[in-house]
Amino acid sequence: MEVEVKLGLPDLPNYTRLNSLLSSFHLKTIPQQNLFFDSEAATLSSQRAVLRLRFFDNDSRCVLSLKAKPVLINGVSRVEEDEEEIDPLIGRECVADPSKLSSIESRILKRCKDEFGIVEGMGFCLFGWVENLRQVYEWRGLKLEVDETKYSFGVSYEVECETSDPEEVKRQLEEFLKDNGIDYKYSEMSKFAVFRSGKLPYTVTKTIHLTDINHAYPGQFSSFASQVDLKHNCREGHCKEVKITGFGRKLSIFFAPLLLIP
Repeated sequence: MEVEVKLGLPDLPNYTRLNSLLSSFHLKTIPQQNLFFDSEAATLSSQRAVLRLRFFDNDSRCVLSLKAKPVLINGVSRVEEDEEEIDPLIGRECVADPSKLSSIESRILKRCKDEFGIVEGMGFCLFGWVENLRQVYEWRGLKLEVDETKYSFGVSYEVECETSDPEEVKRQLEEFLKDNGIDYKYSEMSKFAVFRSGKLPYTVTKTIHLTDINHAYPGQFSSFASQVDLKHNCREGHCKEVKITGFGRKLSIFFAPLLLIP
């Protein structure tokens, strides 16, 4: 069972600030490529499992993993995980032709057949991939991993820490982030779940005074309350969607990020 604390960061400025604060504890930078496989009928996904090939640092390593029965509550992830090193050259052959996954000798692939029902002839297909840049830090006796994950639909940021004492680690991390003015929220989805959803996970709520709105859009909101809550989706620090919850409608405008992000 893999147990991790996972905290999402809203945007590039918060990600950059966290890396800067941790710079003296930096161990290494690891470029990763994560590729997800399943049968055409989504046999694994339908049973809350995912098969992943992960290539490290320009194919210096390749790890095949099977994750199943994930639970992510209040920023603590628990998932059954089985990992197996394979030759990176064989891994790349399987990326080019996913049907080859059925023919290589692998404990994990045998489990896919025996436990999850990917029978002979069903085969595997490549569902997609994400690029991840991982910064690894040794901080207060903990190994922190700060991720920048690139999807086809945007970029997300997250800090993770594998631990046997998730509540204590979460307490320490939250205290550190709050003390240093870094915005965060408990992660609600794994990287694979975000990939499948097709949208970035981080939504934040900010408050903006009516005087600031009127400064940008004079005279348009003078009859409303003195302040409203704005909810926007973060896309690399820019506001793609703004919802004024007091009005219950969306505005087809882009507010300057400085109005929304401290």
